[in-house]
Amino acid sequence: MDANLGHQAKSDSCEELSRLHHAATLLHLGYMPRHKPVPGHNVQRRQFGNKCFGCGPQNDTGLKLKFVLNEERQRFVCRFRLQGRFVGPPAHAHGGIIATILDEAMGKVNKLHNIVCLTKFMEITYLKPVPLSKPLVVEGWEQRVRGREHYRAAEIRNPEGEVLATSTGKFIEIDPHRMFAKFLKKKHSDAT
Repeated sequence: MDANLGHQAKSDSCEELSRLHHAATLLHLGYMPRHKPVPGHNVQRRQFGNKCFGCGPQNDTGLKLKFVLNEERQRFVCRFRLQGRFVGPPAHAHGGIIATILDEAMGKVNKLHNIVCLTKFMEITYLKPVPLSKPLVVEGWEQRVRGREHYRAAEIRNPEGEVLATSTGKFIEIDPHRMFAKFLKKKHSDAT
């Protein structure tokens, strides 16, 4: 009888832990600033934790970039400072981190259309070294759309408005349910 009670207590504890874990995976929904829904599109809620290296609040080693929509200019904007651990050249950011930030800014434009697009290719122009521990701004915007192909651009600037790096990219709109469903648990199959 004592063994059954111990097993039941362990089972109850596991269920409570599972419930808390599920609640924690939904906390990130309020983390990112919300934009107004685009008329004619349904906003889908994310059902799994956001561990994205660029913007995921659940990625302890990531950049944790927070973007907001500048409605007037139809651009996604993020103000940030890079930590010393992202070093490349002395006191400046690694080129791969710069590329990640630009890719993230261009990818945020998906939210204007409530779609999921993946980067097909991107081109980066490194104009000046991007400093660590200094205030920076990145902006991403759409240049044009042709069917499933979305052409985007982004730039990183310092507080004086100097452009330090730019990018352009081609993003392909995908059906996340078809592409990622086999990687997600059945009850968490919403990959948007």
